[in-house]
Amino acid sequence: MESIIPVLKSSVTIMIPLLFAAAGGLFPALAGTLNIALEGLLLAGAFTSLVVFHFTGSVFLAVPAAAVSAVLLSLIHAFAAFKLRANLFITGLAVNLLAGGLSIVLLEKLFNTRGVVTAASVLYPAAFHQQRGFHFFFLALFFIFISWLILFKTPFGYRLRACEKNESALISLGIKPLYYQTLAFVICGFLCGIGGSFMSLNLGVFVPGMSAGKGWIGLVIIFLGARKPFGLILAAFLFALAEAFSNHAQGFWNLPADFILALPYICTLIAIIVVSFLSKVDINKKHMLIK
Repeated sequence: MESIIPVLKSSVTIMIPLLFAAAGGLFPALAGTLNIALEGLLLAGAFTSLVVFHFTGSVFLAVPAAAVSAVLLSLIHAFAAFKLRANLFITGLAVNLLAGGLSIVLLEKLFNTRGVVTAASVLYPAAFHQQRGFHFFFLALFFIFISWLILFKTPFGYRLRACEKNESALISLGIKPLYYQTLAFVICGFLCGIGGSFMSLNLGVFVPGMSAGKGWIGLVIIFLGARKPFGLILAAFLFALAEAFSNHAQGFWNLPADFILALPYICTLIAIIVVSFLSKVDINKKHMLIK
């Protein structure tokens, strides 16, 4: 029992940025414009929040600043994809590369280093890590609940989801699908920015590339969670639990470290295969009933 509690605590910490990234990416996904720039948006939020916290010592300024920076990056992405008619996936990759490269350039300009930057505030990191880490977790759950309300209980959500399912119907009603798709990108940037702020503020440091694939995992969680807000929670927990277990297993399993570190991704792959199989079985049953 004593060994389970640290694993569960680590799982919650690992879940937080994944939940924010998946919740943010859910909006473009349901609008028919999959956003593969989650990685860059998380990194932009992580960088901005630590810089603002470093100079102000205020979490209440750092977190909104992170959200704003990711929203601006999302608007650039949306402008290139929707207005300039660039390929959506190429612009998404460009945003990921831009966030990674620009953060290193700004690190050198602001801190004269291309490596790790530590927050200067003397209040950090103990006060934040002990009290506010779980605040972010409950904030993520709150935003997922709000996402469910918006997507499935409001006219805005119906229209946004119609952008994927029946875009021509929206156009016939005089509604512009690009407006809702752009707003989906803005919401995505907002949530990813907050998730990125947790990554750097929780540790009190910014490390180039510290998003470390969490944006890509967020995309997997969207589909593993059946593109449902509450499904994201279960999918994120499964991946976080596997990663937390692999981190703790390195101390007592006599196995190659590379295999243990790959465990979360193996579990995720197995889960995707199982979900795909069950979905296929469900579709076949529906076809049989129709016949």
